[in-house]
Amino acid sequence: MQEIKSSLYQLCLDFINERIQTAETALQQAREASNDDTKSSAGDKYETSREMMQQDIDRNKRLLIDAEENHKVLSSLKDAPFSEEARNGSLVYTNQGNFYLSISAGQLHLGNETVFAISAVSPIGKLLLGKQKGGEFDFNGKKYQIKEVA
Repeated sequence: MQEIKSSLYQLCLDFINERIQTAETALQQAREASNDDTKSSAGDKYETSREMMQQDIDRNKRLLIDAEENHKVLSSLKDAPFSEEARNGSLVYTNQGNFYLSISAGQLHLGNETVFAISAVSPIGKLLLGKQKGGEFDFNGKKYQIKEVA
C-alpha cells in the first residue's frame, strides 16, 4: 500500500512541478512583453495595453504562488504515517471511487487503477476527513461507503 501512495505522491509532485514551471514561464514572458512595449502616440491605446499586460503579470504571479503553496502542502505529506482515520496523505477507497487526500490534481492513473487526487479542503475532502473503514457519507446525491483507509 505504501508503494501505491508513493507513486501517487510522485504523480502529484510531477503535476505541481509542471504547474510551477508553466507559471514561471508565463510570468517571464509577460514581463518581457511589458518591457518590450514602447509608448506609442496613441496614449489611451498604450495605457490600455499596459494595463492588460500588468493584469497578465498579476494573474501569473497568483498562479505561481498557488502552485508553490500546493508544493508545500504536498511536501508535508511525503512520508505521512499510516492512520486508520482519513487525513491529509491518506488513500481512501470507497464504493464510488478512490481518493488520495493531498492536493487538487484531478484524476490520476496508476496501472489500471484510477485515483482522484483531492485537497482536504475540497467539499468531498472535508467529508472524507476523519472517516474510517466502514464509514459513510452522502455527496451530490450519492452515498459513499469507505472500504479502506491507507
